[in-house]
Amino acid sequence: MSADVEREEAIAHYRQHGWARLGRLAEEATLVPLRARADAIMLGEVKYEGLFFQHDTDTGRYEDLAYGQGWTGPSLEYRKVEKLEKDPLFWQWLSSEPFHRVAARVYEGAPGIALYRAFLMNKHAGGGTDLPWHQDGGNFWGLDRDPVLQVWTALDDAPTDGGCLEVVPGTHLAGLATALGGVVPKDHVERADAESRAVKIPVVAGEVILIHNHLWHRSGRTSLGRPRRALSVCYMDAATQCRRKKRAPRSFVRVW
Repeated sequence: MSADVEREEAIAHYRQHGWARLGRLAEEATLVPLRARADAIMLGEVKYEGLFFQHDTDTGRYEDLAYGQGWTGPSLEYRKVEKLEKDPLFWQWLSSEPFHRVAARVYEGAPGIALYRAFLMNKHAGGGTDLPWHQDGGNFWGLDRDPVLQVWTALDDAPTDGGCLEVVPGTHLAGLATALGGVVPKDHVERADAESRAVKIPVVAGEVILIHNHLWHRSGRTSLGRPRRALSVCYMDAATQCRRKKRAPRSFVRVW
C-alpha cells in the first residue's frame, strides 16, 4: 500500500473516530537526539527565551498541579514544556513533509498552516500525573475558531500500563462539552458512559497519532519505571486570530 493511500485512510479514520494511527514515522536516528534535547531543556542545559514549564506533582493527582511557577530548576520531572518550536531539532520534526501533507488535507482551502503550540508531555520515571478526560479548545483557548488537528509523536514506548493515550471514539462529532473547553465535567463523563467506551492506544517509540482537538482523551500514569515522553503539536488554519482583550493578542508562527 502506498504512503498516499495509507495517509488518506488515516485521515478518514481521524474524521470519523477523532483519532488515527499515522504509523511509525520516526526511527531511532531521529528519536535519540529528540529525547536528549528534551532532557537537556528540562535540565537547563539548553535554554530559549519564553519557554513555558510546568513541574509535575508529588502525588500524581491532576488537581494538585501548581500553575504560574515556570522554571524551578534542573529536573526531569517537568510535566509540560511548551514553545518547542524555538528549538531547531523539534522544529525540523514538526515542520517535516508528512505533517504538511496531513495538515493541508485537514485544512483544505486555508491560506496556510500555523502553529498553536508544540510541547513536550512528560510522564517521568516516577509515574507522572493522571490527565483526566479533556478537550483541547473552547473559550479558554481564546481563539476565533478552534483548531482541529493535533499530531502526537511518541518519543518513548507507551504501552497500556505506560501512560498511553486513551480516547472515547467519536466524541469530537458532538463538539465541546462546555463552552470553556478543557476538562470534561464529571456529569458529562457519566452520561456518555465514557469509561466503558474508552479505547487505549498503546504505541511504540516513533509512532504518530492524529487527534481531533474536540475528541475526549486522557492518559494515566506510567508504572514502568522509565519516562514516557511525547511531542504534541497543534496545527491550525493560518487565518485564526487571538481574541484575548486583557493583553495584546497572540501572534502565531506560520509553519507552511
